[in-house]
Amino acid sequence: MPVQSNTRVFERLIPSLMLLRDEALRLEQSFDEELTQIEPVFRASARNLLHYMGVRRHDIRNLQRDLASLGLSSLGVLEAHVLASLNAVLGVLGQLTHRELGPAPDAPVDFRTGPLLLRDHTRTLLGPESNNRQVRIMVTMPSEAASNPQLVRDLLMAGMDIMRINCAHDGPEAWRAMVDNLRRAEREVGRSCRIQADLGGPKLRTGPLEAAGRLLKIRPKRDYLARVQSPALVWLTPSDAPEAAPEGVSLIMPVDSALLEAAQAGDEIRLVDGRGRNRHLRIISRQGDSHLAETDQVIYVLDRTQIDLVRDQAIIANGVIGPLPEVVLPLTLFPNDTLLLTRDPEPGRDAEQDESGAVIAPAQIHCTLAAAFESVRPGEHVWLDDGKIGGLVKANDGKIITVQITYTGPNGGRLRSEKGINFPDTHFEMSALTDKDIVDLGEVVGLVDMVALSFLRGPEDILLLEDHLHRLGGGHLGIVLKIENRQAFENLPRILLASLRSPPVGVMVARGDLAVEVGFERLSEVQEEILWLCEAAHVPVIWATQILEGMAKKGAPSRAEVSDAVMSSRAECAMLNKGPYITETVQFLSGILSRMDTHQDKRKAMLRRLSIAEMK
Repeated sequence: MPVQSNTRVFERLIPSLMLLRDEALRLEQSFDEELTQIEPVFRASARNLLHYMGVRRHDIRNLQRDLASLGLSSLGVLEAHVLASLNAVLGVLGQLTHRELGPAPDAPVDFRTGPLLLRDHTRTLLGPESNNRQVRIMVTMPSEAASNPQLVRDLLMAGMDIMRINCAHDGPEAWRAMVDNLRRAEREVGRSCRIQADLGGPKLRTGPLEAAGRLLKIRPKRDYLARVQSPALVWLTPSDAPEAAPEGVSLIMPVDSALLEAAQAGDEIRLVDGRGRNRHLRIISRQGDSHLAETDQVIYVLDRTQIDLVRDQAIIANGVIGPLPEVVLPLTLFPNDTLLLTRDPEPGRDAEQDESGAVIAPAQIHCTLAAAFESVRPGEHVWLDDGKIGGLVKANDGKIITVQITYTGPNGGRLRSEKGINFPDTHFEMSALTDKDIVDLGEVVGLVDMVALSFLRGPEDILLLEDHLHRLGGGHLGIVLKIENRQAFENLPRILLASLRSPPVGVMVARGDLAVEVGFERLSEVQEEILWLCEAAHVPVIWATQILEGMAKKGAPSRAEVSDAVMSSRAECAMLNKGPYITETVQFLSGILSRMDTHQDKRKAMLRRLSIAEMK
């Protein structure tokens, strides 16, 4: 391009950049009062966030293309130092056009201090980085971590940087045991580890379901040709004084003690099962007053079934089975079905039909959050079980929310108890802190380094948590803000400003509920926006939900999971959930993050030497 043409382009770009800078400064000025309430050491971050929001009020894609075509910065990675980036590009254009653009406004952070602030805030909240990677690894503790010190030690050795305690599960005694096991492991391993307690929050869930009956299903392990590979093991124990089953035996059948007293190895238990089929089990050993039996048959055992003890083809004793565990069947739902969400905590039940198959009473299930009955309006959407079932609210009389099912899988939806309910269109006026959360805070304040606030919706939720923390002597603790509903996402700029009043603070992208709330097709876009806003505020991000989920549960990751794990390298921390293979998963993720550390710094590609560039 001729020099004269270049000059015309340069001059055309200057007003656009000046407009962006003016907008950034105007937005900062409009928040003068809020800025005075922010701690001075974090005020620069708050100003930078406002500058970023001012820029992002405009569509600057054409401007970016023009800047890039001239070999100038396209402003594509300005988050951590917004005003400094604008000043730098305008300065270059002024020199190229020989124009005096006037003094540049002082930037709160520059190209060096912006990333350093994010690094320092991350260290304060999440602890020091590992030797071989910048991104920390958080691991959700299973209940086993309270009774198995070796598991905690193995996780620490594998690369766990932060222990996550989910206060929705277990209890204070178990939490303390987990922390004790971690402290012991830290001393043994020589590594430190932060602890985060996640408050349960006001999550909407389905209530219990009506029991369909009492049943025990016995099934041996078979191969793909339906041949028995190993028999099913059944623990026969006295119904009046049951004994614990041996490790690895999960099928427990209570039986009359008199029959068990007469039994010995080699005897058979004979019965007619729930399908009217003659079935038998063979007793193989005695332990205490109980017996271990095996069978290569599929048996559906009903409660109070009569059984015979057989030896040498002769019946030597009779007895009764029971009580067996209750069987709870899920609700079965299809599009156009009606589902009633009830305020009263009565057990849910499937739809009732007459002899012709016509529905005479729709399916119903309890909704655990009373606020839903105050806030939900007809025409709003509802999603159940992490988005597997969708519906539209038809009515709400304060006691029953009537939902028309609009979406299920091709074979219908199966709705069980303790499954999430999401109302993405509903504006809830309720606190993110429940009564249980306040009690739990009192238990964890002295145990943990940070507290995660679940299902917050606005700045007022942060202020309430801070009040309780100060009351309990936990004002020094870090706060992690879990973004998991549409309201929180839409209020994120104001939430971040409020959080900077009393840091340290971080943000967790809780992608499970968030995906349901904003729509799965929008999740990628939304999580990107969260990363951008938090980087502008110099606030660390925890990338959460289903990272390497398949590997943690089954021992091997999918290719899609590996790609997702790579994306977590753009955050400051990646969170893993529990599973049988969690230790191996921590090791695997640590390896991924270590490799990506040499290639990626947030969104910036780092051009290290590539061996394949030798082209041998």
